[in-house]
Amino acid sequence: MTMISDSLQAVQANIQCAKMNANRQDAVKLLAVSKAQGAERLREAYVAGQTAFGENYVQEAIVKQSQLGDCDIEWHFIGPIQSNKTQLIAQHFSWVQSVDRLKIAQRLSHARGDSLPPLNICIQVNTSNEASKSGIDSQALIELATAIKALPHLTLRGVMAIPAPTKDTARQHEQFTVVRMAFNALQERGFDVDTLSIGMSDDYVAAIAEGATIVRIGSAIFGARTPIKKNEE
Repeated sequence: MTMISDSLQAVQANIQCAKMNANRQDAVKLLAVSKAQGAERLREAYVAGQTAFGENYVQEAIVKQSQLGDCDIEWHFIGPIQSNKTQLIAQHFSWVQSVDRLKIAQRLSHARGDSLPPLNICIQVNTSNEASKSGIDSQALIELATAIKALPHLTLRGVMAIPAPTKDTARQHEQFTVVRMAFNALQERGFDVDTLSIGMSDDYVAAIAEGATIVRIGSAIFGARTPIKKNEE
């Protein structure tokens, strides 16, 4: 067995253990964060059973999608979204998890068109309410969700967040609770949402305890990555 397949098995085992400890019977999807990883490493993960991959950089992802065209992969865009990249994102991904502005949602809807299935959308929530951080203030969530629900070619699935990294387990739970409450608020307002995308390599156990339905894991699967030097989103 290869290192990547070993790592995938270990992560999946940890996910099952975390679910058991949280008394959860529902599914938790593993999204392999594959930015800065070559297509051959994604193929290795795919052969080992991983079918959902998350990318942060549009051009890099499109190259890999071409190289892996024979694989039945579910592609998620999880990075910051530039307005001039919305057409490429809408046409090359089935999920966009990092929407935090109505303008971006409108452009994605227009670019998706009628020829493809609706684009699955998560609203990115800012857990710290800092202007410098990506994501919408949780207090403005309902307004944005209402606007997105009215757009054609999009399906609102839930929320995601990228909390500040911390080794403090209590702080991890505190930050994830903010996102879970935002998700619950959507459900309480009648939105048909099913996705809470929280948790990465260092905190996904806490995320699962707080209700995560998708965990986004990169380094725990692929190992440490070489930072991308190009300035491209």
